[in-house]
Amino acid sequence: MSLKRIDLLICCGSGCISAGAIKIKERFHEVLNEKGMTNEINIIETGCMGPCDYGPVMVIYPEGIFYKKVTPEDVEEIVNDHFMKGRPVKRLMLQDDEEQAISAKKDVPFYQKQVKVALENCGYIDPESLDEYIATGGYEALGTVLTTMSPQETIELMKASGLRGRGGGGFPTHIKWQMVHDAKADQKYYICNGDEGDPGAFMDRSLLEGDPHRVLEGMMIGAYAMGASRGFFYIRAEYPLAIQRIKQAIAQAHEAGLMGDNIFGSQFCFDAEVRTGAGAFVCGEETALIHSIEGSRGNPTPKPPYPAISGLWGKPTVVNNVETLGNIPTIYRKGPEWFASMGTATSKGTKVFALTGDIRNTGLVEVPMGISLRELIFDVGGGMVGDHKFKAVQLGGPSGGCLTTEHLDVGVDYETLKEKGAMMGSGGVIVMNDQKCMVNVAKFFMDFCVDESCGKCSPCRIGLKQMYGILERITNGDGREEDIDELIRLGEAVNKLSLCGLGQTAPNPVLSTLRYFRNEYESHIRDKACNTKVCLPLIHFDIDKDKCIGCSLCARKCPVNCITGSRDEKYTIHQLDCIKCGNCQEVCPVKAVGRIPGMHPEMIAKREADKQRLASED
Repeated sequence: MSLKRIDLLICCGSGCISAGAIKIKERFHEVLNEKGMTNEINIIETGCMGPCDYGPVMVIYPEGIFYKKVTPEDVEEIVNDHFMKGRPVKRLMLQDDEEQAISAKKDVPFYQKQVKVALENCGYIDPESLDEYIATGGYEALGTVLTTMSPQETIELMKASGLRGRGGGGFPTHIKWQMVHDAKADQKYYICNGDEGDPGAFMDRSLLEGDPHRVLEGMMIGAYAMGASRGFFYIRAEYPLAIQRIKQAIAQAHEAGLMGDNIFGSQFCFDAEVRTGAGAFVCGEETALIHSIEGSRGNPTPKPPYPAISGLWGKPTVVNNVETLGNIPTIYRKGPEWFASMGTATSKGTKVFALTGDIRNTGLVEVPMGISLRELIFDVGGGMVGDHKFKAVQLGGPSGGCLTTEHLDVGVDYETLKEKGAMMGSGGVIVMNDQKCMVNVAKFFMDFCVDESCGKCSPCRIGLKQMYGILERITNGDGREEDIDELIRLGEAVNKLSLCGLGQTAPNPVLSTLRYFRNEYESHIRDKACNTKVCLPLIHFDIDKDKCIGCSLCARKCPVNCITGSRDEKYTIHQLDCIKCGNCQEVCPVKAVGRIPGMHPEMIAKREADKQRLASED
């Protein structure tokens, strides 16, 4: 049978699926069948290709033509023009700054500074095909390790690579392996932490969906090194496609003899299974995760003892996250020196990030450690959307910190980010423009952490709630001068006294925004004004009588009838009755209604009167 002349790779990661990728694939099958071309075109469902903002995306080989925002209506044109006439559809290609079509995927700016290690196969192979994984070198590293290296030699090679845990803590991978290797026990366990709970993070999900055999192979190499015979993939239930594909990979590996007893003819025996989490953010912490697998409530416990000594069911256990495991096969296939040649002196290799926020190119990226924030945001991310300027970037998820324009040339590595008040975390990067209120941003993340706190220790349970209450008071216009010092005091106490990493790092968004955006807190408190016009209690709507044409649209659309006037007298908003819904601003045809920073003087006077009345009643 002759080989098919065209490979059509359609991104079928969760992001592109939600944008309609499956319908596009089905439409291709229909059109190709109608034209009798099914034997010429090989349609491949891949994992995430990266640029989620352009989804659904696809790449057509052998030319490597990259198409964006494809719809089912585009399919027939692609078949007629590209497949049958050899003329790519330019309107579906990305455009450069001169509005010229960028045809090849390799020329797309989004990919220029990326180096794929963990994501090496994502977007290139069918994640449900064991044959395709093997064709790219899959399980070669496992075979080499099992047939030519001892467990200790395997650990030494990992040490030489300098790989650190990619789940957020950055703990050297080889040290965990060595601790479990040295522990005396009749049973040892290896856990893959796929409980990715950070808002805006999708790195682990994408890797599990796009290259599950890679993660499985990485687990087996580590298990051999430490002497573990059983593994668990702990994945949150909100990731059904990731769960499906890792289960399928386990079944395929069993069927092919790559998992089970005497793998590659060695004495190494290993099996793995999947456990699903219920979506508790705290279960990303390793001791809480272990308790969840055991069937208990996912609460963290003090360390020591560390899981490497007493973990799952009291046995030595290593917990590594998905990305950490995804790096392992390539390290053993290409060598530790190759991996260690990338990155910085203390942060080797690459890091996968989920780029989100107010930038042009949102999506999944993998870049060398040490890359500057400027390169990550403006070169890979494409810069800010529209005419807005960069203001801040939140690194490390809800427990991370916000950095500013003065940090754009800072290198992204574990130590540098921590020194500046942020953290690597698992890899969430949220870019914010100059329209964002940093007090409100801090409140958003604090609300998340309060909701996700397990409540086991009082510093986290009570301290975070108190911090959120102060932020709520400030954004409502009732802030007090002493609130800033109180937030710092509480944040430092929660950081020092909390039981687990969630509580210890939860104050970071508040402390970092106070460090770099203290003026916004002061404006909220002293001036009763939110200068970005985000916090509704600290703004008011007003009508410019010089612009008002007396059309009455604002009054007619006001749900509380707080706008009065006439064509001659022009219209006025009665501030004490206004609920700040913004309808008046939206419907005004001449833009006479403005959103004004600052609480209206009438409202300030009313609040002061109310306070005095309540004080007298007490």
